[in-house]
Amino acid sequence: MLPTNGVRILVATRPVDFRKGHDGLAALVQNMLRENPFSGMVFVFRAKRADRLKLLYWDGSGLVMACHAPGRQQFHLARHSGRCHDAEPCAVRSPFCRS
Repeated sequence: MLPTNGVRILVATRPVDFRKGHDGLAALVQNMLRENPFSGMVFVFRAKRADRLKLLYWDGSGLVMACHAPGRQQFHLARHSGRCHDAEPCAVRSPFCRS
C-alpha cells in the first residue's frame, strides 16, 4: 500500500474541506488540479487550520487515503503562487520530515 520510490508528490497550496473522503478529494484532483488521481502520484491536502493532512494516492487496486493529525503542531507550506507544486525535500515542516 505504500508508494514506490521516485513517486511524484503534489501539494495543494490551498486548504480543503476535510469532510471530503477519497471520492471528494479525487474529484478535487481532477477538477481543480487538472491531474489524474489514478496516476500513482501522491496528492497532499491540508485542513484550513493547518493542523491536519490528508494524502491520496492510487495503489493499483484502489484509492488510498491517509490522514495525519500531529496534535498542537501546524504544517507550514513553502510560499508558492500556483495551484499546486511539486514538494521539495522538507518543504513541509512536520514529523514526516527530518533534516
